Amino acid sequence: MKFHKTLLLAICVIGLASCENKKKETNSMDNPTHTPDKESVIENAENAKDMSTDNAIQVKVVMEAKSDSKVSGTIVFTQVDDSVKMLGELEGLKPNTVHAIHLHETADCSSHDAKSSGGHWNPTDAKHGEWGDSEGYHRGDIGNFTADENGNATVTFETDQWCLDCEDETMTIVGRGIIIHEGTDDFTTQPTGDAGKRIACGAINK
Repeated sequence: MKFHKTLLLAICVIGLASCENKKKETNSMDNPTHTPDKESVIENAENAKDMSTDNAIQVKVVMEAKSDSKVSGTIVFTQVDDSVKMLGELEGLKPNTVHAIHLHETADCSSHDAKSSGGHWNPTDAKHGEWGDSEGYHRGDIGNFTADENGNATVTFETDQWCLDCEDETMTIVGRGIIIHEGTDDFTTQPTGDAGKRIACGAINK
């Protein structure tokens, strides 16, 4: 009799434990939790980054040396929504010197002096001047930058007056040339700013 009571008690204990485990399993499905491993975190971060730039349009321009210069580098144009950012990394410039940079009419860098790119891109028929000048400026009048002691330079610019994916001839920079000049733009001399020879040229093409 004592044996049967002990057996019955053991069966009850096992049954209660089984019910408790089942309850825990049910609760864990109702409120799932997951601790991702390191690889998953990295992958998700990369995917989020990719999604955040899905609407970006980018054009990379390789600069060619002109007028017997040794200038080289790349300029990247990136459009996100209604804004275009420009990032240029240049080398082979004259150290500690101010240079002008402009957009020109055509993406033609075939001539030795880069004059095949035409004049400044000026689709609104404005006078030449410093960007933002109330008296007028060309859409291609980017401005000046300074090379460091090693002849290198990083050039940045951003505007909502350019585009890479529109057909508006007053805004699209696709099909234009980008020119580095030997000298400084004085923002006064018409129509070029008296910036000197064209020492590098790049074609902006998709």
